[in-house]
Amino acid sequence: MIEAPIEEPRELDDRVGVRVELVSRTFVTKRGPVQALSGMSLRAAPHEIVAVVGPSGCGKTTLLELICGLQHADSGTIVSAPAALMPQRDLLLPWLGTLDNAALALRARGLSREQARATAAPWIERFGLRGFEDSKPASLSGGMRQRVSFLRSLLAGKAVLALDEPFASLDAITRAEMQGWLGHILETEPRTVVLVTHDVEEAVVLGDRVVVMSARPGRAIAEVEVSLERPRRRTDPDLIGLRERVYEALGVAQ
Repeated sequence: MIEAPIEEPRELDDRVGVRVELVSRTFVTKRGPVQALSGMSLRAAPHEIVAVVGPSGCGKTTLLELICGLQHADSGTIVSAPAALMPQRDLLLPWLGTLDNAALALRARGLSREQARATAAPWIERFGLRGFEDSKPASLSGGMRQRVSFLRSLLAGKAVLALDEPFASLDAITRAEMQGWLGHILETEPRTVVLVTHDVEEAVVLGDRVVVMSARPGRAIAEVEVSLERPRRRTDPDLIGLRERVYEALGVAQ
């Protein structure tokens, strides 16, 4: 007998969001200590999308791993609802099909393979993956692989999604398509999201706020609120103006 599926992620009650206050983190390497973060602060209200941008090596990934509990801060405070990390690489298992890769998050929550597949199956069409249930990752496009990876993160059942440059490996056209797709999914399945990205335009297209980090050791040096209605047009003068504000905070001339 198949037991009833677990509660779907859409029914999660997110009342906590994310709060990072004056967090520091140092790593010990063969060449000596390396301070990744120093006094980093960030807040994300429930169902808010906060985009984080900053120079390479400024501690953005470390920040996400701290939020997800994969690392521990040396000092400071982190309060977060349960969080799932979606890394830059999709990390799909090459020997599994789309449905089984997506259902891995449910297997980790204790469901049998049969239960996990039954629970994940209704989401396949919503994610534009119908007809590819048994396709191996090698036969999927980059955008489709990222959809599978995001679905797996969503099915983890966490109230917070920590997205680490999810579209960095895609070409410009596919990346723009995926940004629109992700924005739509988060409207229908809201989550608290902390999105790390190197793409300033992506940050202002998707985020409710953009947090700008300094060079290492990383800390927040500016915030830009994005109050534009969705869907957002890249040619909108207001969006272009916000993008320029982020670039100015980064110290990058455009």
